[in-house]
Amino acid sequence: MHQLSGWDDTIVALATPPGVGAIGVIRVSGKQALCMVDQLFPAKDLTTLPTHTAHVGFLQKDKKVLDEVVLTLFKSPRSYTGEDVVEISCHGSPFVQREVIDAIVQLGARLARPGEFTQRAFLQGKLDLTQAEAVADLIASGTEAAQRAALQGLRGGFSAELKQLREQLIQFSSLLELELDFSQEDVTFADRTQLNELLNRLAATTQTLLQSFKLGNVIKNGVGVAIVGKPNAGKSTLLNSLLNENRAIVSEIAGTTRDTIEEVLNIEGVLFRLIDTAGLRSTTNDQIEQVGIERSYEKMRTADLVIYLFDVADPVEEVKQWAEEASAQGLHFLLVGNKIDLAPAQSLDEKFSQLSVAPLLIAAKNKTNLAALTSAMLKEVLSGQVLHENIIVTNQRHYQALLQVNLALEDTQKGIKEGLASDLVALEIRRCLQYLGEITGEITNEEQLDYIFSKFCIGK
Repeated sequence: MHQLSGWDDTIVALATPPGVGAIGVIRVSGKQALCMVDQLFPAKDLTTLPTHTAHVGFLQKDKKVLDEVVLTLFKSPRSYTGEDVVEISCHGSPFVQREVIDAIVQLGARLARPGEFTQRAFLQGKLDLTQAEAVADLIASGTEAAQRAALQGLRGGFSAELKQLREQLIQFSSLLELELDFSQEDVTFADRTQLNELLNRLAATTQTLLQSFKLGNVIKNGVGVAIVGKPNAGKSTLLNSLLNENRAIVSEIAGTTRDTIEEVLNIEGVLFRLIDTAGLRSTTNDQIEQVGIERSYEKMRTADLVIYLFDVADPVEEVKQWAEEASAQGLHFLLVGNKIDLAPAQSLDEKFSQLSVAPLLIAAKNKTNLAALTSAMLKEVLSGQVLHENIIVTNQRHYQALLQVNLALEDTQKGIKEGLASDLVALEIRRCLQYLGEITGEITNEEQLDYIFSKFCIGK
């Protein structure tokens, strides 16, 4: 259990989204939660009732009925926060909800800060820090893959693996430091072979977790896909066909798309943020179109994946030149030839055979081969990785800490190999323990916690 000052008061907040609805849930947590709500609920003495029970009745303030509600009691320590918690299910009128919250505040509670209920759960030892952060990820998850990754973190799979290795490392660190107490006797307590084996296992685990972050970032934040190409290549038509709606204006007039248009497409649980850009051409007399072209190049440089769409009737040399320039710039791209319905199929394979990367051929207007395109997009992003129940790092804070763990492990292994003194090896191991502990919250500070939980929604 973590102890911080100023956490013994009672807090209240709306736990459901603000606005009109069938019901709203108001959450109260703290030592005085039961007593405060009891003063507004004359039908029963809440302080004498068992935990995990629900009770129907009227809330009253100064003999004025506020609402008919259902109260659910969760007594310490068997609650989400580890404190006494009362959840008030009232009618979903914003006025009613405000009246109930104001009445509880007048009894001495204060409004909760963002994420404070989950922060109290962490401080009471109900969750570790990675599990607490997974709560926020679960709330924000917009796909099945994001939901699965968040649930894996909430179940403690990530932290359990780190904690097990950290405990073994602590044991070796203790033995190394014990050697320092007997340095004059020249005795050895920590088996260097076993320590090396442990460091190798920890290094392998750290590397696996670091490598998973690329996929985790895709799952959590989606994939930015810039659809680029010359005017009239069919970029807006492709966007509309992928979305199954007329989102972008389609016209035979070159330069119709003046600015970028962004929409989201879910492909097998991964969000792709599709960006339809202005057509790329070297010169134009239209200043607005020129600004759009400049934005197209900017989106192309910052996208996770670029779809270069070209008309299959275009000269193959133009496609080849673009692909070579994109490769030189390190862009991650797919070559996609459009309007195959207007060209003889037998000539296309021969025409594009000189390209180092075979283009995917489609007809965006008729939606021909679009399934193959979405499969190729998913394959490019996953790079052979599979969305399953393995532990995946999705949190930037965890990733940065793991990078530091990896560096400390490399320094520790190098020190042992070079015969570094026990006190210096122990110092490097303490670095590993420091960063591992920061991930799970075993080593933390109040400022760090405030920053992490400030990103939560109020009432959670």
